[in-house]
Amino acid sequence: MNILKFNEKICEKCKSIDCLMKCQYMDMDLAEAREEWKKLIRGDDSRVLTDCATCYACEEYCPNKNHPFYMIVERQEEKKVWPVPIPLTEQQLIVMRPRERIKPQKLKAPLVNMCAFPMLQGTIRGKLFEGASSFGGYDVFCNIMWLHFAKNSTIRERLPKMIENIQNYYLKESGVDEFVCYHDECYGTYTHLAPAFGIEVPFKPIHLFEYLTRRLDDLKKKIRPLNVKVAYQRPCSNRLVPETQHWVDDIFERIGANRVKRQYDREKALCCAGTIQAQQKDELADDVQKRNIDDMIAAGVKYCVFNCPACFFTMSNLVAERGITPILMSELCHMALGE
Repeated sequence: MNILKFNEKICEKCKSIDCLMKCQYMDMDLAEAREEWKKLIRGDDSRVLTDCATCYACEEYCPNKNHPFYMIVERQEEKKVWPVPIPLTEQQLIVMRPRERIKPQKLKAPLVNMCAFPMLQGTIRGKLFEGASSFGGYDVFCNIMWLHFAKNSTIRERLPKMIENIQNYYLKESGVDEFVCYHDECYGTYTHLAPAFGIEVPFKPIHLFEYLTRRLDDLKKKIRPLNVKVAYQRPCSNRLVPETQHWVDDIFERIGANRVKRQYDREKALCCAGTIQAQQKDELADDVQKRNIDDMIAAGVKYCVFNCPACFFTMSNLVAERGITPILMSELCHMALGE
């Protein structure tokens, strides 16, 4: 089993306890935060285990890159403090299991990994993805979502096989060693989570937004600036790779979209609350979604832009009901290209 790279001594010396002090779902002063973190390190009961919204944000907040969120999930599983009701977890473990029906395919580069969202392959089209091919399904599912369910053991069990499947059934057959990650979750899995658990990644993942930025540069003469105000719904998984955030701004600049300044964006972004709903914390979920969308309304945005399909499925109707158009980032780029 792959062991999490977590150094207790680093946390013991930490003075700011940013992982808890910056949390937007748990409110505590510095003294309480320090004591609760000590409990986590010792393996004692802590309110963090039950109150955590599993939003991944403390991975970004930690100034020492010591993987506090992964450690919280480790403790939840060790102590059987399940964030999501067991019947739902068990159902999802079955639904999203590997099918073992994968067959070798020779695809054309650039390759796009749709992960668990092959139903969105229709977005891989037009000038942006000219000549591209895609693959996806539960036999190449990155499995990082089990962080929301306190099931690091499932990630350890399934992820190495997924990596092997991608390498042997798609990359080797196609003669390439890289692919575009349609979802932040995949990119975060291969560049952040896998190294944290000592899982080897033999290929190069490319973030969708890096790819889109390059393509927009190639197609800049065809871009018709949109001249619209937008809000970006930052997904939980992007907390693992905050270094990719500049590409969001780069894309908006290229297509003439104004990412408005608002309270709940960037480091202070609120999650879509889908996982909070799964935890059956309905009042908190409603409050998070209301504050988030109210913030968009106050900023006068026309579009709410998503990268994460799960966030889109969770919030699209809610923002539409308030007069804001929900749209995936790639679709917004298609619009700027007149498609």
